[in-house]
Amino acid sequence: MKLFFFYIIFALTVFSCKKDKDDFAFIGGEISNPNTNFVVISKADLVLDTISLDKNNRFIYKVDNLISGIYTFKHGGEVQMVLLEPNDSITFRLNTLDFDESLVFTGTGDKKNNYLINGFLQNEIEQKRIFKFCQLSPEKYQNQIDSLKAEKDLKLETFKKKYNPSDLFIKIAQANIDYNYYASKEIYPFIHYGENKRDIINALPNDFYDYRKEIDYNNDYNRDFLNYNSFLRSTFNNIALKTHLDHSKSDDFNTNTLCYNLDILNVVDSIISTPTIKNDLLFYYTMTYLTRNNNSEDNNVMLESFISKNTDEENKHNMSSVAHSINNLKTGNSFPNLELVDLKNNDINIASLINKPTVIYFWSHKFNNHFKESHYKTNELSIKYPEISFISINVDDNSPDFCKDSMKKNNFSYDNEFKFKDPKQSRLSLAVYPITKTIILDKNNIIVNPHSNIFSVNFEEQLLGLINR
Repeated sequence: MKLFFFYIIFALTVFSCKKDKDDFAFIGGEISNPNTNFVVISKADLVLDTISLDKNNRFIYKVDNLISGIYTFKHGGEVQMVLLEPNDSITFRLNTLDFDESLVFTGTGDKKNNYLINGFLQNEIEQKRIFKFCQLSPEKYQNQIDSLKAEKDLKLETFKKKYNPSDLFIKIAQANIDYNYYASKEIYPFIHYGENKRDIINALPNDFYDYRKEIDYNNDYNRDFLNYNSFLRSTFNNIALKTHLDHSKSDDFNTNTLCYNLDILNVVDSIISTPTIKNDLLFYYTMTYLTRNNNSEDNNVMLESFISKNTDEENKHNMSSVAHSINNLKTGNSFPNLELVDLKNNDINIASLINKPTVIYFWSHKFNNHFKESHYKTNELSIKYPEISFISINVDDNSPDFCKDSMKKNNFSYDNEFKFKDPKQSRLSLAVYPITKTIILDKNNIIVNPHSNIFSVNFEEQLLGLINR
């Protein structure tokens, strides 16, 4: 293992010392427990190449005509960013069972990328602290997040003095710090325990959101920054909240109301003109709303607003399909008849599996923690409630063998484990979003709850009600 990385780094270093009329960089690595036999290298929305893993799950790729910036490599649904600049020769080693946490870069350009990934992981850990800080007064809250930002700024200054990185790295690293800080400010009114959001917003210092004046919301390049997308979502949630409260007569606020979610789409449409950014945000907000709402009329109004503003025809088609599916997945309706594949590669009609009260839950290799925790949970529940059948469906596009490997590695049984025969169409038909979505059926294949969650605090109450129907 160590010899492989020594030789690959040596080879890449030799290559990078040779003169080439074009700027270039190398990226290579080794993937433990691969979900597929390839990785995909992209720059922004442009796929550069699909590279097969060799028999040892390794690959090497040369990026010719390099444009310095953030590139992505994708494997089995997981996506990670890497900063490439001329003559970089970067290798990495990762384990798909612990994707981000296992990722370590080596070679020329490793320090800047390890800095960026460590910053990303630090932000994830820090999130719980920030949620607790949100219960403080605005002034005390700002002091706390100012302190966190100051620590990161100091760490970046130390890195700059020690390694003298490029201006591009400094720009990206500082932007990640800043956008994470801005997002922390944008979430404050929502996470604060106070129920009257109008009072919370009115209590904010006048300059609390002054940084918004400097933000270019239409700069597509900003999407390369790790924290930019979460910042945008938090920002438009918050701007729409202010807009909503300005015309709402009620002090009660619910993020799931149609009025508020229409306000979000209108705010996005009024501020964002860059199609890629606008379409992504409109899709995210509309999908989030539809998958939480059971009112067909409201769903149709939301869909109409989305279609009138979104310019991506595939997005429109997919969202229309999701809305249609959600409107059909109502309590009291029959569950749709879908084709599955078991882990022995046999075709199964899902209706043939429903002969007693049933819970259907989903999982994906993209969300490894959810995969494990959902199976632990349902194993426990199946013992506690033997009257109920628990059916697990993998939503990914890969083969049953990948599922079998995952089940075997985690000592899970193959019983009641299935895949969609047509994953893309089935995901749309059942509107599987988010992955925690759970559907409860009675013994007659009738939908009892189309939007449950096995981790919700009242889930066992739902099961008891199902048994006693």
